[in-house]
Amino acid sequence: MSTIQRFDVGPRMCEMSVHNGVAYLAGQIAEDASQDIGGQTRQVLAAIDALLARAGSDKSKILRAQIFLADLADFAGMNAVWESWVVPGHTPARATVQAALAKPEWKVEIVVTAAV
Repeated sequence: MSTIQRFDVGPRMCEMSVHNGVAYLAGQIAEDASQDIGGQTRQVLAAIDALLARAGSDKSKILRAQIFLADLADFAGMNAVWESWVVPGHTPARATVQAALAKPEWKVEIVVTAAV
């Protein structure tokens, strides 16, 4: 029987589950939603880095990313930060869509799955 590890477990969800060498992250959002798309994206990617480190992984091992933007007009701004963050040669499979996020001040939410 393989073990499931859960991190930062709350009543509704956890921030990350790890099973069979794969880390599944919950959607990450910015702590300071007053920032522009660049600032919010940097915060989200820093949160992803921190969670992956706790699982013994890192951004070079991301298998898939799902990016949700409140406004597709922010696509270029988010991509500028994303492209400076990803590891060249280790970019993951990715989808980006426009979505109504849970709070109107959130501009971006990112979900990743990574190998551990």
